[in-house]
Amino acid sequence: MTNKTGFAAIAAREQGLKRQLTSAQMSMIAIGGAIGTGLFMGSSFAIGFAGPGVLISYAIGALIALLLMGCLAEMTVAHPTSGSFGAYAEYYVGPLAGFLVRYAYWAAIVLAVGTEVTAIALYMKYWFPDVAGWIWILLFSAALILSNAISVKAFGHFEYWFSAIKISAILAFILLGAWLVFGGSHPEYGFQHYVEHGGFLPNGLSGVWIAVIIAIFSYLSIEMIAVAAGEAEEPEKAVKQAFRVTMVRLVVFYLLTLTLILAMVPWNQAGQGGQSPFVSVMQQVGIPGATGLINFVILVAALSAMNSQLYTTTRMMFSLSRAGYAPKAMGRLSSAGVPLNALALSCSGVALATLVHLAFPEQSFMLMIALSIFGALFAWMMIFFTHYRFRRYNERNGGGRLAFRMWGFPGLTLLGLALMVAILLTTAFVPAFRMTLVFGVPFLALLALSYRLYFRGNAQAVSAQAQEA
Repeated sequence: MTNKTGFAAIAAREQGLKRQLTSAQMSMIAIGGAIGTGLFMGSSFAIGFAGPGVLISYAIGALIALLLMGCLAEMTVAHPTSGSFGAYAEYYVGPLAGFLVRYAYWAAIVLAVGTEVTAIALYMKYWFPDVAGWIWILLFSAALILSNAISVKAFGHFEYWFSAIKISAILAFILLGAWLVFGGSHPEYGFQHYVEHGGFLPNGLSGVWIAVIIAIFSYLSIEMIAVAAGEAEEPEKAVKQAFRVTMVRLVVFYLLTLTLILAMVPWNQAGQGGQSPFVSVMQQVGIPGATGLINFVILVAALSAMNSQLYTTTRMMFSLSRAGYAPKAMGRLSSAGVPLNALALSCSGVALATLVHLAFPEQSFMLMIALSIFGALFAWMMIFFTHYRFRRYNERNGGGRLAFRMWGFPGLTLLGLALMVAILLTTAFVPAFRMTLVFGVPFLALLALSYRLYFRGNAQAVSAQAQEA
């Protein structure tokens, strides 16, 4: 589609990373990144907003995620590079767009790392209620930073087994829940809970729509498959396979587990006291040791998501550096092909989370979500817009047949874009997410000003060097 002076020049400047991720690892990384705190902890807040109607919220979120993955898969198969949707925005929308998307997304995932470690501190209180949460934050963070620093192969192995544990546990939970709800010998469990305590929509359609914000946060990280494609052994095969299996599994895992949770525990008791609704269910069922086991699985889920997020932020900062948008040191690679300086900077979310947890121990989780979600919503919105420009560019310039095509273009691409704009605007009217735009809009304006004043010249110089290479 493009020549050496086109997108190939952007891809060339990001060379040096090791292509060591297998297709199996890529599939597990994609689903593992999206099954973390959002499902196990965030779902309790979503249930609080929407009641049983949270199933509609997560279905809407799944639709948006499906459309996003379709758009992203098409662009990633055409251009597998670690800069991913930031690089696509740079080429198909403009350099400023590429700068904003990369930095906004990097900041979002850095803060999301903080969300995961904040949740880890909450989970560990189950076993060690008297140990300060910041100790667990620093201990687990050090272990995951080390796994990312060794090599991408080490990261892939860790993430594969983390994800395997999570998936196995969720499948076991689904089987147990189905037996309790449909087995007939437990009348206290059933779909009567759906219409008790205010009915299926206790907070109306507005509650359902607000919970979509949490749903999007829960699905956050499915897009990391596009970032990981830059280090995949066979990127085209890996992305296609990951796309096909990830969405089916996510919809099944999220919607089926929530369906069973709401049938076993009244919605106004699920996640009561800030704990995971999964733990609430196990306490209700009363199986010896089950509550501790599910808490362990939730801990693994948080560690897995944090592991993936550290990987993603590191590669995004690496891409920013190679584009001339960050110090050159961030683009240097170790002998194992790991951008260690970028990894060190991307750990800043851990430090912020520790401070927030110390200052606001009870509100830290939702506060970190509100701060982190702006960049994610902005990045998803820009992925849809970039895909629209990508396809139009391909059509205008007589591009060859795409190896993977998003269906329903342009209607479904524009639908995804409109839904993301609506969700982003909704945060302004929800007290729990008031900080999203309060933080996000000035941050985006500051980024744009920084680009105009400091980075535009650097980016043009890097682009000229790449084209001459």
